[in-house]
Amino acid sequence: MTNPLRAPGLLLGVGLGGFVDGILLHQILQWHHLLTSTDSDRIGVPFYPADTVHGLRMNTLWDGLFHVVTWLFVLAGIGLLYSRLGRDRRPPWTSRALWGWALAGWGVFNLVEGLIDHQILGIHHVRTGPHQLWWDLGFLLLGVVLMVAGWAVQRTAAAR
Repeated sequence: MTNPLRAPGLLLGVGLGGFVDGILLHQILQWHHLLTSTDSDRIGVPFYPADTVHGLRMNTLWDGLFHVVTWLFVLAGIGLLYSRLGRDRRPPWTSRALWGWALAGWGVFNLVEGLIDHQILGIHHVRTGPHQLWWDLGFLLLGVVLMVAGWAVQRTAAAR
């Protein structure tokens, strides 16, 4: 296997990137929740405004389900990492490889989530308002930067 840390690192990055998104943007800053965009009506997904009790309850439920999925990505990454390092008795790799792939995974999360949820489905946006498109594009750009940085970091890793 040429790169045993790629898949576990990417899975960890996707999960941890999802946690950053959910904790920072959904809970702390409260810029959006999973189903707060009026654009969601165009695809038949219900719109739940964040300024009503029912809307907040529904968005809290869906944000929680989102966190369950991100937690499953983290668990899968840890399990795969354990299986890869547990059966291969060669010297351990530097953490630069793992963290580089994790950064790339976070970037993958941003790109996939940004393209599907913000652009295609329109179920929410990073921050609604007059500059909504710029916030969404910035989120996508951050994803590209994280992917490139992660790829560059893991390239500098060498087996010890």
